[in-house]
Amino acid sequence: MIAIAAASPADAPALKALLEAAYRGDSARQGWNHEADILDDERIAPGELEAMLADPAVTILVARDGAAQVGCVAVTRKDASLAYLGMLCVSPLLQSAGLGRRLLDAAEDLARSESIAAMEMTVIDSRDALIAWYERRGYAFTGERRPFPVLRDPPVNFVVLEKPLGPA
Repeated sequence: MIAIAAASPADAPALKALLEAAYRGDSARQGWNHEADILDDERIAPGELEAMLADPAVTILVARDGAAQVGCVAVTRKDASLAYLGMLCVSPLLQSAGLGRRLLDAAEDLARSESIAAMEMTVIDSRDALIAWYERRGYAFTGERRPFPVLRDPPVNFVVLEKPLGPA
């Protein structure tokens, strides 16, 4: 049985390995939700997870199958009414089994429990299947685009999606 709970600082090394395996390189290509054909650098910089885990505005939820980390999602409180959803990933071999949806629901439930009114996220604009997945779950394109933090050739941009959250 897979359990979802808040991550601790001790989870950082395994979380980094999970994120890299799910988003980058050949291992990521085993699942449908990867960036391996778009980006080739590290998904998360060394030390970034530790900083996120130490930030009181950030909660990283981790899905565990026994001791193994098989998925995660981060919720960052931007202000009293808005949270940012990031790093949603599932181990490539477990994708399409509903765990991503469970993690998304857990992230939204966490935000609602903190009286957050809306959740936003950014998705690489060329990832049509992923954008459609989020749209089926109530997220909508805000019309806003944001630049990728590192210049790429060809250029990579984000679209901003947002979902209003009802009461807890």
